[in-house]
Amino acid sequence: MHLNRFSEGLDAVNLAIGPEFDSLKASAADLSITYPPQVRYVSANTVLRHLRFHYLQWGDAAAEPILLLHGGNQSAHSWDLVSLNLCDQWSVFALDQRGHGDSEWSRGAHYDIPELMADAAAFIRAVIGRPCIVVGHSMGGLAACALALNHPELVERLVMVDIGPEVNEEGRRMIREFVGRNIEFDDMNEFLDRVARYDPYRSRAHIERTLKYNLIRRADGKYVPKADRRRYHRADSHPAIPGLAAVQAISCRALVVRGGTSTVLDREAAERFARTLPRGQFVEIPDCGHNVAQQNTLAFLHALRGFLGGV
Repeated sequence: MHLNRFSEGLDAVNLAIGPEFDSLKASAADLSITYPPQVRYVSANTVLRHLRFHYLQWGDAAAEPILLLHGGNQSAHSWDLVSLNLCDQWSVFALDQRGHGDSEWSRGAHYDIPELMADAAAFIRAVIGRPCIVVGHSMGGLAACALALNHPELVERLVMVDIGPEVNEEGRRMIREFVGRNIEFDDMNEFLDRVARYDPYRSRAHIERTLKYNLIRRADGKYVPKADRRRYHRADSHPAIPGLAAVQAISCRALVVRGGTSTVLDREAAERFARTLPRGQFVEIPDCGHNVAQQNTLAFLHALRGFLGGV
């Protein structure tokens, strides 16, 4: 049983009404995040590369487009507060990547970076219809980087959040172990307790408001994560991200964002990544770890708008 509203067909569903949207606005108020008085926010689906992809679209469809690619074991709703703020000026698309959120799982458990990159390229061509700004966190950042290298004509500007060619393997291991320990629950509060202990930067109320997007209720009554766990048991058939020498070919303006206490991307590695990019910039966001955009949303938005030239 699904715990959140979303489009189950090809017709878009308005999400800018009802208790879920009220919950989001409450989180925005808690964090002093602004948003326009009238918000266009819909859930929709498309079929690409023989899979059904769910996505969220915010704002005026005619405005400059931004594509948001979430991290592993997350979903398009991971960007909700960011999207709510940005939709005053941009047309924001948040994609549920294959095997995540409300998108279809890959039948053959194909979740390596080239597949995610090809999905994003197909989505830009078929749904957005023009080159766009691409923002990716962690796994989504790897896909965004590969997209900028292999399909530069689709990427106007690039933002990579807490990921790079050189990552701290101990930090990645800690995340994988947390995901591996949280498989099924009899009560949503049990999962909430674990996430609250793991994430000291978000309030318990904020975390509780987002649980419905990460869990589904199974037929036996247990709550399980939506993401396809098979991707953790299948080694990537290609390197996750090109090395420093390869990313010198990224020609668009690019921003490397690091969480101030991240255990995944060390500061020196992040700065080296930004220096290697021909048009790279670096920013470090304080008071957050790996999940930058969720843990210090206001500071992340300030840095992102500065890079994009927004007010």
